[in-house]
Amino acid sequence: MRKKINLLCLTFAGGNKYSYRKLFDKAPSFLNIITLEYPGRGTRMKEQLVSDVHALVDDLYRQVKAVVGKEKYAIYGHSLGGLMAYLLILKLSESHHNQPEHIFITGTTGPSSSSRLEKKRSLLSKSEFIDEIKDLGGMPDEVLQNEELLNYLEPILRNDFKVSETYIYKDHAPLNIPITVITGTEEDMKNEDILLWQNETNLPVDFKQMQGGHFFIFKHSDNILETISEKLIN
Repeated sequence: MRKKINLLCLTFAGGNKYSYRKLFDKAPSFLNIITLEYPGRGTRMKEQLVSDVHALVDDLYRQVKAVVGKEKYAIYGHSLGGLMAYLLILKLSESHHNQPEHIFITGTTGPSSSSRLEKKRSLLSKSEFIDEIKDLGGMPDEVLQNEELLNYLEPILRNDFKVSETYIYKDHAPLNIPITVITGTEEDMKNEDILLWQNETNLPVDFKQMQGGHFFIFKHSDNILETISEKLIN
């Protein structure tokens, strides 16, 4: 019987611990999916939002430190979650915890890319901001057309964009952890910015592309699960 591996999952901007249910609903039995919750949404909606990246990393660390010392684990993050996964691993490494078996990143450029600082979505007017959200996809029309829901989600999304847009990269020694990076063919990011992930590990990064825009992950859940499973079995 294959031993279970915890897959720690970090969500995209505006996401909560339920955001990956569609992605991982067919996960193989050896994967124990643990989706972390950012403050201010989902099961933590009564807490204050956190836009300071270091405070957010500390919060995530408190959620996982008891888990990572006992069992094998891997980390997955999409978009903002990809950046937070990387920063969480640095925090775990600095605190002398066991390293993850693998890092899985989708839908984001390397952490050293300056492009994440260029688009100040968090500062846009409401109409411009909503247009940006529509362009990214991933949000159902029934939400976009519901003023009450939009009013609830807007500050959460702005907060999460601010986390990414105010993050300042600092040089670190490369990790010795395998990384797989998957992006959509129609995403608004330069290939050279995606390839910057190679600077973060001494091992060759496995770069893949799948058809679609920023939220391609939900159209290719089977392929993503297959990729994660193969990497963790081998």
